[in-house]
Amino acid sequence: MFIDFFYLLRNYGVPVSITEWMTLMEALGKGLAASSLMSFYHLARTVLVKSEAHFDRYDLAFASYFTGVETPIELTEKVLKWLENALPPRFISPEERKQFQKWDLDELRRQLEERLRTQKGEHHGGGNWIGTGGTSRFGHSGYNPAGVRLGGQSVNKSAVKVAAERHFRGFRTDETIGVRQFEVALRKLRQLSTKVDGPKEELDIDETIKETGEKGGLLQLVWSRGRKNMVKVALIMDSGGSMVPYLRICSQLFTAINRSTHFKDLRFFFFHNCVYQHIYLDPSCQVRNSIKTEDFLRLLGPEYKVIFLGDASMAPSELLMVDGAIDWYYSNPEPGIVWLKRIADHFSHSVWLNPIPAAYWNRTFGSYTINLIREVFPMYELTVEGLEGAIKKLMVRK
Repeated sequence: MFIDFFYLLRNYGVPVSITEWMTLMEALGKGLAASSLMSFYHLARTVLVKSEAHFDRYDLAFASYFTGVETPIELTEKVLKWLENALPPRFISPEERKQFQKWDLDELRRQLEERLRTQKGEHHGGGNWIGTGGTSRFGHSGYNPAGVRLGGQSVNKSAVKVAAERHFRGFRTDETIGVRQFEVALRKLRQLSTKVDGPKEELDIDETIKETGEKGGLLQLVWSRGRKNMVKVALIMDSGGSMVPYLRICSQLFTAINRSTHFKDLRFFFFHNCVYQHIYLDPSCQVRNSIKTEDFLRLLGPEYKVIFLGDASMAPSELLMVDGAIDWYYSNPEPGIVWLKRIADHFSHSVWLNPIPAAYWNRTFGSYTINLIREVFPMYELTVEGLEGAIKKLMVRK
């Protein structure tokens, strides 16, 4: 049952397992959907969706699969005319609710086609024809949990209509969002020192009292090592050129990292398209405000977590050739790819964040250089989900 819906959910990125799907089938078999499309919407979401981050994808898939039930293309102006003079919504007793049919998509479409073929005029308050204010499966302002709304305003909110409103769009983690979401993701980059790291700088009150008591009141100060964040981070950002369209989202990430107070050390560096023998200290990328990349590698030890931020898109010559740098006044005696590999080899942990969606990495300008750089650095999309994946990679112990 609904096996196409299962595959559609998977296509939309909802990680539905066979076990969860069989659980849903078991729930349907026990009548937990109450013969209602709305109940089925909530039941399926409860059983199949493991994280609120996937609610929006679920809504998109649901709306795509069931939208034909909400607004059949066979509606004609004549049918809409029948529904103009609507009766007000009325209360449906528990006894009346028991008579409603079970919800079945194919049967529903068949019945609607039959009504459109045979109905001759408007009906209100009934339970069979297309009308208003009654218990028919077709119309509006009435009640039938196994029916659909045609025209009018929603009273009970059909499941497809609710799904189409996409209330959970803001819960997605695969889309670029804002500073706050980036800050929350970055907190996962904390790595506290252990009891055997660093100097003993904090007074241990409990141990001091214990040792003093054991020495008959003679004060014995006991010092311990504090629990401090030991992470050092270097953010290296591509500036100008093809990065201009991504200025806003890159600025949000920059702000989030700059606000972070839980790093032992935080450094910012810049480059244009690729790193060569100089790395810059501000976004203007002027040689007069730069340091040699060799000095950069001596200055920062291998314990730094390095995050590159750039679209990795450039002419192949800029990455692979001597003197391939796009700045005419700038000569590079070694190809940029050589310097990138040196940086990757120097630091124990490094990643690359790309503002271009991953779906376009193989079919956009610069796809060739994107894939070459992916062979040097693990590359992730510049989304909250991508940043979380990058952080997990940075936190792997080696």
